[in-house]
Amino acid sequence: MDFDLSEEQQRWRDLAGEFARDAIRPRAEELDRRQEFPYDLVREMSRLGLMGLTIPREYGGSGGDFVSYCLAVEEISRADTSVGITLESQVSLGAGPIADFGSEEQKERFLRPIADGSRLWALGITEEHAGSDAAGVETTAELRDGRWVVNGSKKFITNSGTTITDGVTVLARTGTREDGRPETSTILVPQDTPGYTRGEPYVKTGWRAADQHPLYFEGCEVPEENLLGPRGAGLRQCLRTLEGGRIAVGALSVGLAQACLDEALSYAQRRCQFGRHLSEFQVIQFKLADMAMEIELARNMVLKAAWLKDRERPCAREASIAKVYASEVAKRCADQAVQIHGGEGFMEHTPVARYWRQVKINEIGEGTSEINRQIIARGLLQARSR
Repeated sequence: MDFDLSEEQQRWRDLAGEFARDAIRPRAEELDRRQEFPYDLVREMSRLGLMGLTIPREYGGSGGDFVSYCLAVEEISRADTSVGITLESQVSLGAGPIADFGSEEQKERFLRPIADGSRLWALGITEEHAGSDAAGVETTAELRDGRWVVNGSKKFITNSGTTITDGVTVLARTGTREDGRPETSTILVPQDTPGYTRGEPYVKTGWRAADQHPLYFEGCEVPEENLLGPRGAGLRQCLRTLEGGRIAVGALSVGLAQACLDEALSYAQRRCQFGRHLSEFQVIQFKLADMAMEIELARNMVLKAAWLKDRERPCAREASIAKVYASEVAKRCADQAVQIHGGEGFMEHTPVARYWRQVKINEIGEGTSEINRQIIARGLLQARSR
């Protein structure tokens, strides 16, 4: 078993790490405070090849593997998870479904313009009454005279309302199956389509510099050829897409957890109490050691899941384990980092206060911890029955 990264993987990790340290981290607090989408940082990540990291080179992407991508997401998120989720949503949720399920014509028309990251694309699944229950979507798409007519709404959709967003892949009901269950399909909806509008951006606890909007579709018409993959395959496509997304959110969580440890360790080495640095007290040393152990375990699980995905091996269970464990590790690390800072950690000028606000969404987005535990348990039971 070889734990060494390839030269290419190390290059992506180091490239993302250097950019995160020099360009993102110094501005993270300001971006969070101003709730400002960082167009210039996105442009620079595009120039570096990060925003199209896993997209094949023949469509204008960087052609990197999934392990490289997760290493990059971790490094970017170590500096700021708002920028990290922008990267993750572009690669996993925006480009991913088109790259995996699109026709050659769709890849040329929709994927190529977003492959270099100069344009963004979103994925619309969540609705008012459909989140964990993705099959419960109420948005409809009806085929009329060779055109799909989309009606409904989506919420909490990342990268959907920027000035460089090109469109959204919409999960919609397109009929009813013979067994009475809804038939769902995915439809590609360009940003300037009449009848497609965006609501006001959300005011959020975390990810304040990321872009999330509600979306509305009212008699929104697109050509029949904007159907992504075969009709009726929408739910299956989205679940497969979310597998990769969960691994990447695991990487994002590892980056945030590492940032918490970085700050806690630095503070413990400079803060004095009772004539000694905090780092000299065993109780603080144990907190730091626990954080380091859990982060290392979470990182290894994320990379294992990414390694499986690169080899096109089944990884639903591993993706869920990585996402649940890493997100909960990040939460514990954020809590301990604030505890080590004491009253200082409760003040908004400290990075750990921002980390503590940001961390909760990691247990919710792209499959709650509860849903992912169901996936893990289902895998265990299926393996047992075999």
